[in-house]
Amino acid sequence: MNIEVQHDSRVKDAIAHWAPRFVANGVSLTDFQEVTASIARWDDWCRAWSARAAVHEEMGREALASQHFVSAGEHLQRAAVCYHFAKFLFVHDLAQMQAAHRKAVECRRLALPHVRPPGERVEIPYEGGKLYGILRKPPGVARPPVVAMAPGLDSAKEEMDAYEQPFLARGLATLAFDGPGQGEGEYAFAIRGDYEVAAKAVIDFIETRDDIDAERIGFWGVSLGGYYAPRAAAFEKRIKACIALAGPYAWAECWDALPDLTREAFRVRSKSADQAEARKKAATLSLEGVAGRITCPLFIVTGKLDRLIPWQHAERLAREVSGPVVLSIIEDGNHVANNRTYKWRPQTADWLAEQLGASRA
Repeated sequence: MNIEVQHDSRVKDAIAHWAPRFVANGVSLTDFQEVTASIARWDDWCRAWSARAAVHEEMGREALASQHFVSAGEHLQRAAVCYHFAKFLFVHDLAQMQAAHRKAVECRRLALPHVRPPGERVEIPYEGGKLYGILRKPPGVARPPVVAMAPGLDSAKEEMDAYEQPFLARGLATLAFDGPGQGEGEYAFAIRGDYEVAAKAVIDFIETRDDIDAERIGFWGVSLGGYYAPRAAAFEKRIKACIALAGPYAWAECWDALPDLTREAFRVRSKSADQAEARKKAATLSLEGVAGRITCPLFIVTGKLDRLIPWQHAERLAREVSGPVVLSIIEDGNHVANNRTYKWRPQTADWLAEQLGASRA
């Protein structure tokens, strides 16, 4: 006998809006449908997704033991993404969230030698501590250009594989990293509006490597990272080209319309005591008086149906920058146009490869 699960409002919201992102970034549609259908309360979200992630993790570990390394990489990467989505907005139960996060990091680390191309976990010195990233290089390319990839409020480097692949296929190296308030950087470091400080640390690290070309650096950001990337480009002139995906021009202007889960995640990751303090910190994430400093080529993408960050933010940024700009407004696109990735992922990758002079594969 089938019993219909009655979902609370937060789970209903998840089912209604998140499927395109999950599927575009490595969750199978069946997993999304089955797991979300089984969840009645938001309190059960992390547990349910962790249980599904464990299925993929077990297959990955079995493949490792059998020396089926390609399969191991695939299974463990999928496990990492599922653990990530177990954790990504589950800030009301930090112990459970951190347990899922540790598993996401572990599975991605285990996958790295076996994904194609393989990846390297790296440590980036930052304010007396470390930020962590994943460096991947295209095969057969000596000292390729590199794109530094900044996640958003609820994303992390463990979600980046699908974003990395178009660049790797076009001869660019990728350095996906967790900045302050993001992924492994969210525990010791708070979200900061002056993200150029973190960007400088990342670019300083790139300059220590002799296997990638520090003269050809791109900077990419998604969602709140779509604010971080142009903010970095405004101040850090070693960035030669920039991609901003669905970022806010001024985060505080979006505040009242944000879902409760998003506002609470920002509160926790900005180290704010309450929502009033969080709102004040949100106001520090602004490109007002800053956008005009952006002189490198910039590619901006937004979805006109974005319910989190209105498309007019992208339009304003494009209007105020001083350098060359491409503005792509996806008419039928949701947040980050995850429902229409074919309309911007290949296009932005082609553009950045041209800007940085990547070897054509």
